[in-house]
Amino acid sequence: MSLEERLKDEARRLGFALAGITTPESPPHFDTYTQWVQAGRHASMAYLATERALKRRADPREILPECESILVLGMRYSPPRAEPSPIGRTPRGRVASYAWGDDYHEIIPQRLRALVAFLETETGGPVPNRWYTDTGPLMERDLAQRAGLGWIGKNTCLIAPKTGSYVFLAEILLGLPLQPDAPFPADRCGSCTRCIEACPTQCILPNRTLDAGRCISYLTIENKGAIPPHLRPRMGGWVFGCDVCQEVCPWNRRFASPAAEAAFAPRPGLPAPNLTAELGLTPQEFNRKFKGSPVKRAKRRGYLRNAAVALGNSGSAEARPALLAALNDPEPLVREHAAWALEQLPPQRR
Repeated sequence: MSLEERLKDEARRLGFALAGITTPESPPHFDTYTQWVQAGRHASMAYLATERALKRRADPREILPECESILVLGMRYSPPRAEPSPIGRTPRGRVASYAWGDDYHEIIPQRLRALVAFLETETGGPVPNRWYTDTGPLMERDLAQRAGLGWIGKNTCLIAPKTGSYVFLAEILLGLPLQPDAPFPADRCGSCTRCIEACPTQCILPNRTLDAGRCISYLTIENKGAIPPHLRPRMGGWVFGCDVCQEVCPWNRRFASPAAEAAFAPRPGLPAPNLTAELGLTPQEFNRKFKGSPVKRAKRRGYLRNAAVALGNSGSAEARPALLAALNDPEPLVREHAAWALEQLPPQRR
């Protein structure tokens, strides 16, 4: 068995459903990326547009000069369940399914380190390396397509045959020549436009990019300020991320399956959080509840901002006491969105 096959077998043993090898050449859609940045579609994520970030995305050898091969990996997470039904009259929110369990940034790196250790044992010496999982200046979906893992769908997600798109991607840059895999050959979206039509904020652009400033995932996580008022009614009950464009994808409906990794199993209450309870979380309670969870990325003020918007969209009179209490929250961002949400609720009966 070749070194490449032994490495992929070890990756599968460590829980990666996908593994492929590509070269460190410039990604095929780098020009699309630069045009996206120049058009301001990255919203407030200025780190995506720095000269250093652009140079590194154009050439992975700017990250690891010795790089000769890139191992691209994918680990499944569980697809979402159906939209939660209200329990009694309690308004419930929605959390993107990748964030139901432990933070993948804390789970996947230990597997990447183990893969590097395996490779160094196999080769009999140290191998220059650098690894990332959604944290480095790499065009990881381009690399994944070129490594044969799947194609980039119209919703911008990597879609893998017989797996779907509920996958965390990771990459290991290696100072070692490995035989690359053939790029994935086809675009299997065909004429389907379900993701584009289903997007609540119409953020999916025709060239397989997103207008980040309109994307619910951006608005609820990366956006640190106020959510534009005209987009708030379109956010429904989403309080962290969004799964809509993946939920409607025929490839996910047919092939997506629960994650094998136990760490990604849903924490109690996370798929459908009680919004009135969430809006009352103190800083200490928030930190305790979301320790080791991706949700911490939104920070308390962002998460409670999102919960207030979701309560406003619920149309539930049960939301009023929690929103009134939130008008006294120490965070101006929370107070502002609670005031907006109160205006969306039906008038009180006298």
